[in-house]
Amino acid sequence: MPPLSKTREIPRHIAVIMDGNRRWARHRGLPLFAGHYAGAKRIRSVVQSCAKLGIEFLTVFAFSTENWKRSQTEVSLLLGLLRRYLQVDAKDLAQHGVRLKIVGNYAQFDERTQNLIREVHDLTQDNNGLTLIIAVNYGGRWDVLQAGKAWQVANPNLGFDAMTESDLSAHLGMAFAPSPELLIRTGGESRLSNFMLWQLAHAEMYFCDCFWPDFSDYDLQEAIDHFCAVKARNLTLPTQSEAA
Repeated sequence: MPPLSKTREIPRHIAVIMDGNRRWARHRGLPLFAGHYAGAKRIRSVVQSCAKLGIEFLTVFAFSTENWKRSQTEVSLLLGLLRRYLQVDAKDLAQHGVRLKIVGNYAQFDERTQNLIREVHDLTQDNNGLTLIIAVNYGGRWDVLQAGKAWQVANPNLGFDAMTESDLSAHLGMAFAPSPELLIRTGGESRLSNFMLWQLAHAEMYFCDCFWPDFSDYDLQEAIDHFCAVKARNLTLPTQSEAA
């Protein structure tokens, strides 16, 4: 496998829709748990690779607001994996300088899970390496709606016509991070699935067929090289005055 690209043109922030865990398991005749577990393990290697490349922010879509519609068994499984990740993997990543942020409406989770989220935030808040953002019970529409409500609470004497795009952006769940420049979606689908609708307005989108548990350093390199090629091409396009 060729080494990962070290071009200066890499994106500061990569967002990932980790799709294909269940299909990965079915294709191997394994229970759904095996797919989700393999997908959770894959996060660690991608975080490590992004950190080596100098990526500043990595956001992964772990649990959407739509996931509540799945069976109670699968929902319990996903939340159990989240707790395990917070207890084991996140603490290990913290020792390597990774800062962890959980974004979403996690007030709906049980008290134990909420406490783990707060513990991890406190444990990693002073780290200055890559920031790993895990979106849980998150939806793009929810994010925009809660941001609008938060702005209204902060400005009770103003009407919505006074709100600017910058005002709304400041209240989004990921206001602490720059908008992603590159979105990667695995699993062969090519849709946003209600993920970061506001923040991805100008992102380059890269869709690949491999299931998330199979997503490798090589696949990451291809996605970043695609981003760099598009950026380089756009920089060489003539301006309107030059074209004239």
